[in-house]
Amino acid sequence: MLTAITGINWGDEGKGRMVDLLSEDYDIVVRYQGGNNAGHTVVNERGKFILNLLPSGILRSNVVNIIGNGVVIDIKHLVNEMNKLIEAGIEITPDNLKISDRAVIVMPYHVEQDCLEEERLADAKFGSTKRGIAPVYGDKYLKKGIRMGELLDNEEDLKNRLKGIIEWKNLMIEKGYGKEPISFDAMWSYLKEYGDISKKFVCDTGVYLNNAHKDGKKIMFEAQLGALRDIDFGIYPFTSSSSTIAPYAPIGAGVPNLKLTNSIGIMKAYSTCVGEGPFTAEMFGEEAEELRKAGNEYGAATGRPRRVGGFDILASRYGVRAQGADEIALTKLDVLSYMEKIPVCVGYTFNGERLEEFPIGEKLFKAKPVYEYRKGWMKDISNCRKIEDLPQEAIDYIKYIEDVVDCKIKYVSVGPEREQYIVMP
Repeated sequence: MLTAITGINWGDEGKGRMVDLLSEDYDIVVRYQGGNNAGHTVVNERGKFILNLLPSGILRSNVVNIIGNGVVIDIKHLVNEMNKLIEAGIEITPDNLKISDRAVIVMPYHVEQDCLEEERLADAKFGSTKRGIAPVYGDKYLKKGIRMGELLDNEEDLKNRLKGIIEWKNLMIEKGYGKEPISFDAMWSYLKEYGDISKKFVCDTGVYLNNAHKDGKKIMFEAQLGALRDIDFGIYPFTSSSSTIAPYAPIGAGVPNLKLTNSIGIMKAYSTCVGEGPFTAEMFGEEAEELRKAGNEYGAATGRPRRVGGFDILASRYGVRAQGADEIALTKLDVLSYMEKIPVCVGYTFNGERLEEFPIGEKLFKAKPVYEYRKGWMKDISNCRKIEDLPQEAIDYIKYIEDVVDCKIKYVSVGPEREQYIVMP
């Protein structure tokens, strides 16, 4: 079985929470795109963990975790993240963590370039996490990236590669942005210090995964962000720099020859968005602040307050289609328990025209929301473990969302703890 766990909307849907839950039935969990701009929050009996680069299956002792070739790796951040988990009693060895030799390294100059460009853009910025993600993906496609596997190669060859890249990069840093040139010695020391620790986990993960598949192992692919941040199908240019959709999972994992068995889309019971770009369903003022506080909507990776709104039918239906979702995990239903009336964005308008499908371009950037309200349940549901435990209004809300996005809701999360969920009949 090969299952992808992906985000339906703008990201922060609760993917880490669901991967941690569902990985109990899997042998391998693979991160297949993105970098340490991810913030997957997992709460279990050991405590609360925020994972940026490591797959969420790392918290299960019987699961092998893989960082695929589609991921970009800040090796300093990776080492620090591993050390934090090890200090918390989580075992991390080459037996349960494997890193693709084809994954590209995020260097300090990528982070610097990211920050300089956001500063230059000023009010026109894209809302970057300033972790070097866009520059390193750009370098990857310009064939200027350094792969994890090169840490295992001859040092002189790697030094010569690095020298050439730095000479090229300084044309932008020094002569474009007017900043101090990148130091080769500093970059080489960085590669040695953190690369020497990281390289013991490096291998050909494509071979490993193909063999595991032949042996009948169950493999889960974990995405970062959501469909609306996909470089091709998202709210361009306010997107990530990688492909966040399920069909990319086998490619970013290193097994393009394999086909997904199942795609599970993660979707909140309301809408949230971190960063810049169009967010038609956005609410403001006291109503928004109340929802933000109820859902603790602050970015796990950045700490930034998330923009919030009611459930967005157009965006969610589009995300379900983009992800090819076979079933949905609906998260944070419990957050809405304080509402007497639940806001739902049922459509958009543009210049007086009612839009029934998620748009792009000017229509998306200038669209206005059309809101309707569903009856709330005004009751704590965090202790519910089967559908019969839920108030009828909560059941009606779930069925309503299932109908409007045209996809079966299989799981409903009613709290952050591992056991706080309902499997729908």
